[in-house]
Amino acid sequence: MNNIGLLARIEAKPEHADEIARLLTEARQLAEAEERTLTWFAFREDATTFGVFDTFENDEDRAEHLRGRIAAALMGAAETMLASPPDIRPVDLLAVKLP
Repeated sequence: MNNIGLLARIEAKPEHADEIARLLTEARQLAEAEERTLTWFAFREDATTFGVFDTFENDEDRAEHLRGRIAAALMGAAETMLASPPDIRPVDLLAVKLP
């Protein structure tokens, strides 16, 4: 069961919001290649605020994801395109409904 997750909040500089949207859209392919990432969602809250939510089977899988290519891309964008470093928080899921 996927009962362990990550919730990331990403605040882009206004002039880089479209680039961050593109980065997250293209990151879907990277997420699909990660066998240990069970679910992955990228979303936009408003013009400059984005987020990612993903789930894993265990802590080891979550830690591996944080060392992966998606996290590296976000951290690479942090200095130039983000208003602040990504706020990435581990979460434990209490209930899940999937199709």
